[in-house]
Amino acid sequence: MGITIGPIFTTLIVYNQLTKPMRHQQTMFTSIPIFRALTILKCSNHHHTTTTTTAYMAATPATTVCSAASPSIQDHVATRAATISLQEWQAWGTDSPMPTQVAQIVEEMVDLERQSDAQMKFGGLGGKLKGDFKTQEDKKHRAKYKALDDSEQKLHFFSARQIACRLLGSRGYLCQKCWLPQEDCMCSRVVTSNLWHRIRFWLYMHPKDFLRQNNTGKLLWQVFGISAAKLCLFGIAEHEEIMWNAFSHSGRNNVWCLYPNKNTPTKSVEDSFAGCTSNNLLSEPHQTDEGETFNFILIDGTWSNSAAMFRRLKERADLIWGDDLPCISLSTGASAMHKLRPQPSWDRTCTAGAAVGLLDELHLVSQFNSLGLDKQAEAVENSVDVLLASLTGRRLRMGRSITRRQRHHDDFC
Repeated sequence: MGITIGPIFTTLIVYNQLTKPMRHQQTMFTSIPIFRALTILKCSNHHHTTTTTTAYMAATPATTVCSAASPSIQDHVATRAATISLQEWQAWGTDSPMPTQVAQIVEEMVDLERQSDAQMKFGGLGGKLKGDFKTQEDKKHRAKYKALDDSEQKLHFFSARQIACRLLGSRGYLCQKCWLPQEDCMCSRVVTSNLWHRIRFWLYMHPKDFLRQNNTGKLLWQVFGISAAKLCLFGIAEHEEIMWNAFSHSGRNNVWCLYPNKNTPTKSVEDSFAGCTSNNLLSEPHQTDEGETFNFILIDGTWSNSAAMFRRLKERADLIWGDDLPCISLSTGASAMHKLRPQPSWDRTCTAGAAVGLLDELHLVSQFNSLGLDKQAEAVENSVDVLLASLTGRRLRMGRSITRRQRHHDDFC
């Protein structure tokens, strides 16, 4: 039965046309809001738990990567240095250089703390700045933002400040691989896989989704690695240049965005790859030029943020190619994530779910069915199971509900 259903938004927006269920529909997951309190758990080797306040003091940080044997956070005081090193930056899931403006804002925040009597503290939803330091920093950054000349400068500053705050607020608290609190680290349970060498995912992520515990886009580089799944932060100039340089090299015909747009024609996966032949697809990795890479953009942001993100992509595509950005529609159905977070409609899924849908549908195209894309899709789907279990377990342990009020309406477009 063919029906047209609207856009998908939680950590990704993606278009559905049919209600075909996914392989394990019960495993699909959308973001469960995980609210970071001003306290964190301090666990000793005897697992005795006490509650302590999160504060930040200058020290040299170590890369925070957990393993099955790693203990929970050992100190109630999170460590912070005056700068973010390249090693620390890349440990969060990227191989890009440290963004210049992010580094500058980190240094400015540290200098402000030294000049004031207030201590830098983070907590609450999204790990935001708290207390007297927040008041002082707000005045400073709002004045700087207001003084900027144009919208592009304002976007760069906004994005860089969001990233800087998240880097400082998550240091010593989140695992750098899975973005979960260290006591809930799921890294040891994620099974990696090799993505077919001609596919590259680009996670075009809004700064407010960076380091979110319930983000599912991070699963793609956890499973496939940071070369196969690239992080590109919206409004971070260095990231966007890296992404568009790659697109320019590959050419418009090898770039697709998974996004529904009423004003831009979308094609199904089958129609988009109808011209490919098996002989063209079976080259060995060392024989494949970067220009032959299939680039898929996954917009990783909320409903309210995604329109601006897509508009920015379209404007850049028009500037480079003088044409619209090609868009792909998927035919995945509703997922069980609606049990955990209210959605505007039943057809929306998460970033990882969209990647699963794309790989599954590519596998059904005859030219692609010998490439093992179904197994690669299953690896991502299994990682969603692991994330769901970790977040659910954390909520239950903290006495929070794992079911959410429904927001489904029949009048979705």
